[in-house]
Amino acid sequence: MKLLGRAWGSIWVQAGVLVALVLVALTVLWWRGPDWGAVWDAFHIVTWSWIALALGLNVVSTLFRALSWRMTLGQALPQEHQPQLVHVLSAFGVGLFANAVVPGRLGELARVAVLRRHLPDAPPGTSAALVGSVFAHRLFDLVPATILVVWVLLTAEVPHWAIVALLIVAAVGLALFTVAWMSAKRGHRPVMRDGVSSVRHLLSMARQGLTVLKEPLPLAAAVLLQCLGWLMQLLAVFVTMQAFGIDAPLPAAGLVLVLMNIATIVPLWPGNVGLVQAAVALPLRNYGVPYATGFAFGLVLQALEMLCGVGLGLIALAREGISVAVLRRMSDDDEPRDVDGVHELMEDLEPESAREAASLSR
Repeated sequence: MKLLGRAWGSIWVQAGVLVALVLVALTVLWWRGPDWGAVWDAFHIVTWSWIALALGLNVVSTLFRALSWRMTLGQALPQEHQPQLVHVLSAFGVGLFANAVVPGRLGELARVAVLRRHLPDAPPGTSAALVGSVFAHRLFDLVPATILVVWVLLTAEVPHWAIVALLIVAAVGLALFTVAWMSAKRGHRPVMRDGVSSVRHLLSMARQGLTVLKEPLPLAAAVLLQCLGWLMQLLAVFVTMQAFGIDAPLPAAGLVLVLMNIATIVPLWPGNVGLVQAAVALPLRNYGVPYATGFAFGLVLQALEMLCGVGLGLIALAREGISVAVLRRMSDDDEPRDVDGVHELMEDLEPESAREAASLSR
């Protein structure tokens, strides 16, 4: 096992596995994919003004999600150490970019590290609270996701093969939120470090971030903002349908949004390109949409999501003075998953000029 772990740690092995997965994905797409000529023809009828509107809705969706995280931070941190909104938005953008271009979901820790740099006078335990707030913020996705799944099951023409998956997602989401809420009601203990397993350590940080669940009004506001983010994303899917001339009701857009999220839960290859498009195109056949048109529609949906994350992330990177190379170098290291990892990322994110000045002052 150690040999396997050491081998997997090699960048050449990881690159080889990545290339192999991409080749497999491309082969399957070419062999079992749609009629590529028909897919190309579907782009000839696209109304690009609708696409621009869909991109704008995705940006608004991201803004609502960032504000939801800001609401969570307001309860997880002391009043005198609240971060500025502009720093929260900037950190959120860096996290979006890191998740889009760097494997391993490094963006969650990257946004914590970026925000922690703007809180130099915060007391010990702040990094743990920030990590916990990210956990809580991700947990709030379960509420709109469960509502969306139930609404889709009641109103959309759901294929039989998708019904079981949707029911499982709704049940798991409800169970996770209930467990987290009960855990928060029990109160959080001080963050433990020495002699504590990493699992218990992470659970302790998560409980500290879930402080927002104790206060009804901030909890409702954070969940509402997250629901508004999902609503904007739903409208973006519906608007993109109009761009392709797809005459389907709003519940069909909800079905597409749910299945897109399910298709990206487990990253089988970069972006799960092909799998996402199939998950979009197959259910739309019940609404009379040709498979090739649905596939092209799925390509644009995924491209819009990537464009939003990368575009906002580049703006945030420029504001923070962080280069893309730094993020990629961070992903080459053994990915840290605790508070020590946050401090390591903070050191990596410091500009070279600041580090040189610090060394000279010593």
